[in-house]
Amino acid sequence: MPTYRLTLEFDGTRYRGWQAQKNARTVAGELRRVVAEAVGEILELGGAGRTDAGVHALAQTAHLRLRRRIDPDKLLRQVNEALPSDIHLLSIAPESDRFHARHSATSRTYLYQISRRRTAFAKRYVWWVRRPLDADRMRKAAALVPGRHDFALLCEKPDDQTSTIVVVDSVKVATEGSLILIRLSASHFLWRMVRRVVGILVRVGAGELRPADLEGLLRGLAISADGGTVAEWTAPPSGLFLERVGYPGDPPLPPIAAAFPVP
Repeated sequence: MPTYRLTLEFDGTRYRGWQAQKNARTVAGELRRVVAEAVGEILELGGAGRTDAGVHALAQTAHLRLRRRIDPDKLLRQVNEALPSDIHLLSIAPESDRFHARHSATSRTYLYQISRRRTAFAKRYVWWVRRPLDADRMRKAAALVPGRHDFALLCEKPDDQTSTIVVVDSVKVATEGSLILIRLSASHFLWRMVRRVVGILVRVGAGELRPADLEGLLRGLAISADGGTVAEWTAPPSGLFLERVGYPGDPPLPPIAAAFPVP
């Protein structure tokens, strides 16, 4: 069964996420449609993970299984000519039959962009936070997240998860121009976990919560604070990018940098 690794980028603004759904436009649905038109029957097309509606990707990984071998370069050209302009296939490469985009992955890395000013051009790719943010306070809180924690209080529908335990490799906060960048790397992520961690970090940066409040959430202690709940503090999808999916033998991540700079 010929197997291929696909790497693609997409602007998720117009899509209901990655995963194919009935009666909804999704990235995987568009990709499947175009590939099927080019090669015929698809035995399997699977991604490294789901992304929420409105979330973008700099390098999503997928596997493609077909009945017959194809010329990857030719298929790459055909697919990109037919895909919508906000989805672009970066590469197609032959892989072993055992390769599975989700099960073979060892890590996922997300990048979140917070803008400290109103921008005419990058609105689709940032969360504009109007109140002043202290990046140093955010770094102190972010340093509490790496390690093995129960994220039941920081995800959507925890009872629907097989487990809410996640091993987080790193959380970094950096500044670039008018942006505050947050990069999170972990074995995997739960539904809306990244956006809720970011939402908490923003409240810490605004002085509305303490770093210790985030530490308490990771220990299963709910926050009692004015101004809403953890769910209501969820960061919007516009600033979130799936930056990379890691596999054995991959090089280290490059230094953190903006996907779309805001000077």
